[in-house]
Amino acid sequence: MAADTPPETTPRAATATAVPAGRGGTTVTAAPPGTAVPSGNGTPTAQAPAGTLTPDAIGFLDALAIGLNATSPAYSLAAVIGPLVALVGVHAPGVILASFVPMLLIASAFHFLNRADPDCGTTFSWVTRALGPTTGWLGGWAIAMTGVLVVGSLADVAVGFGLLAVGADGLADNSLVREALTVLLILLMSWLCVRGTEASARFQNVLVLLQVLCLIVFAAVAVYRVHAGTGSLDAVRPAVDWLDPFGAGGSALTGGLLLGVFAYWGWESAVNLTEETKDPANAPGRAGIWSTVVLLATYLAVAFAVVAYAGTAYLAGRADSEEDVFAALAREVLGGWDWILLLAVATSALASTQTTIIPASRTALSMARRRALPAAFANIDPRRGTPGTSTWWVTGTAIVWYVVIHRISENALADSLTALSLLIAFYYALTGIACAVWYRRRLMRGPGPFLLLGAGPLLGSAMLIWLLAEAVADMADPAHASSSTAWFGLGAPLVIALFLAGAGVVLMLLRRAASGAFWRERPGVAPEAP
Repeated sequence: MAADTPPETTPRAATATAVPAGRGGTTVTAAPPGTAVPSGNGTPTAQAPAGTLTPDAIGFLDALAIGLNATSPAYSLAAVIGPLVALVGVHAPGVILASFVPMLLIASAFHFLNRADPDCGTTFSWVTRALGPTTGWLGGWAIAMTGVLVVGSLADVAVGFGLLAVGADGLADNSLVREALTVLLILLMSWLCVRGTEASARFQNVLVLLQVLCLIVFAAVAVYRVHAGTGSLDAVRPAVDWLDPFGAGGSALTGGLLLGVFAYWGWESAVNLTEETKDPANAPGRAGIWSTVVLLATYLAVAFAVVAYAGTAYLAGRADSEEDVFAALAREVLGGWDWILLLAVATSALASTQTTIIPASRTALSMARRRALPAAFANIDPRRGTPGTSTWWVTGTAIVWYVVIHRISENALADSLTALSLLIAFYYALTGIACAVWYRRRLMRGPGPFLLLGAGPLLGSAMLIWLLAEAVADMADPAHASSSTAWFGLGAPLVIALFLAGAGVVLMLLRRAASGAFWRERPGVAPEAP
């Protein structure tokens, strides 16, 4: 085995540290930096980091708040409700309900995989163990790129709605001011991430309570005005058949489900903090599952209220303005109290700006530990116990992406978010497959293991792969892009996704040529339960 060890894994004198192991939630004594560490199947994989993330920094409720905020409930609803109603009409709540099914199944896969391997790299680590290093690297790259794609958009929304909430409409319409404030906000949120996980969790707890409270007030007032007949728009009485996702059918349903997947995305940030959470083998996974359940209840309540109050014609007519739908509805529903909903969207996007940095930075850290990325990405601040280097790299890349894509066209950010949905479906599907493969020797032990470890995750993955294939075919037509602009004869979102995928393959090959240690790992299976 020593003959197979590359030069960069030659041991050097240093102090050993305890890091999470690859199985069972136990810990192992990590060798000094520079020593190869066995993976879950016995293959030497990576150098142990010079330090470790802060253990027991947050609890279950903190992780739940972070998982909820990472999805940015108010912003996600604001961004998708118009396009969703334009596609499926009053069946928008039904599509939101249908989109919950693959999310719950994949959240279950995250829970069980985290119990076997509580690694902050989540999908990257699990897919590597189950399917091999090349597939695992691509899964990790997809997670990192989702953060890069969306952080700028989230911060931009937080700035815009924050300015509207305080009555600074003129500044909100000034693109240069908004861009400058967005960059400053991204830097501030990154600094909070680096400062410490405990501080981040306290900040997130306040924000999640604030935005959920604002959403409840908005939904309650909207429903009351519908029943009282005091609404100013074409109100529609809510009906149970709105929960039928097949009411629109065909390509409309496919597009709607993809929007729904985007709306739920982000809950796994709770699992990316597994090494910093109390009871790391169980609490983060449960927080992820409960995040999807709370999101379902919130989304259905607000979707029913919005569709009932505004009607389908109003919402469909504003499909291209995306999050501006809520800005207009705030004035319609709440009048002079419109700042309540504006504040909800602003705090939602603000919270998600911070929490979206977490999975990208922790994934980069995990990849660097195993030499899938340069060792510098594994640096951990010895005083704060946070991955400073990987966090600032994600931040810098996200800022560059935001500034460049924002200058290309007004709707390029929307196309970027559509491309994001493809990456989300890809790495979620990989995770479900990895769960079934990793636990394959346990699937025949009874209906529980078969359903929870195999059939459920595979069903969720199959649904996401179908959505991914349908979306790629659909986005090949430039008419379906948010900007309806053709890039190289294809829709802009598909070009963005293909560009990022191609860049990932190139960087993977370059890294493999520079250091092949990670690619000598071999996939394995879950160890036998005691």
